[in-house]
Amino acid sequence: MADPPQPSDEELVQQLEAELQKLKVSDLLVQTLYTVSSLGYRRLSDEHRDLEQARLAIEALRALLPVLEGSVGEELVRDFKQVTANLQLAYADASKVGDQAD
Repeated sequence: MADPPQPSDEELVQQLEAELQKLKVSDLLVQTLYTVSSLGYRRLSDEHRDLEQARLAIEALRALLPVLEGSVGEELVRDFKQVTANLQLAYADASKVGDQAD
């Protein structure tokens, strides 16, 4: 049995353009916040500790959240504010542990 024909470059570009037309900036920002918060927590773990990267994640969340307000549901914004607060607390705890180790 033969493989199905592969789409041409032009067809791939057209498919990509069609997908981009459906995508909303707010959707991309929400996905970005999920990714940044996950990376921030990961950088606070003992195995992958990088306090500078965790701090950068916190600052990015704090900068992007006000941009999303009014564009997505209030509950989602509230949840991300809570994630940011939790990440800040975890960062403070990780910083204390680092200071005590010195």
